[in-house]
Amino acid sequence: MLNPEVSRIIQSRMSVYPTLFTGEVVDKEVVEELIQNANTAPTHRLTQPWLFKVFGGTSKQGLVEEIFRLNPAYDDIKKERLQYKFDKSSHILCIVMKRHEDKVPEWEEIAATAMAVQNLWISCVDSSLGGYWSSPKYSEDLHSFLGLESDERCLGFFYLGKYDAATPLRRDTSRRDPSTSKIEWM
Repeated sequence: MLNPEVSRIIQSRMSVYPTLFTGEVVDKEVVEELIQNANTAPTHRLTQPWLFKVFGGTSKQGLVEEIFRLNPAYDDIKKERLQYKFDKSSHILCIVMKRHEDKVPEWEEIAATAMAVQNLWISCVDSSLGGYWSSPKYSEDLHSFLGLESDERCLGFFYLGKYDAATPLRRDTSRRDPSTSKIEWM
């Protein structure tokens, strides 16, 4: 029998959009604890390919300005929307995957990094913290700005923020196929 509390926590994981954040700052120690939990993700051959570049305070503004510079076609409305998401978020975590080409296939390192992000999300359950993983097209264009090595790749951003836990968030499970449709007994 599975531990029902573990199942409840996993099934309670959800995306919280930055527009629902309060703009309140998450303590550095909490961000570090989240990343400590992320760091326990499974990883083949212990490559531990994940890396989080954390932007908070004024560094968030530097990141959004670089995004605007890389996307000169953005109109004022698009810029305002992105700026609003950044302003409402406490931190923006750039999700980076480091390749170990000689050890494991790339898909395994992408999967391990995604599991680290899943641990971030699960760590937010039952708290007033929320997160949202966005993978915009320009993520790859930030290579130089982020100071990434040639074997590192930005897989997107994890917007982290506080939200009013008293506000009911809609967790729409009705759009998910039943788990029984994902099983083929052999």
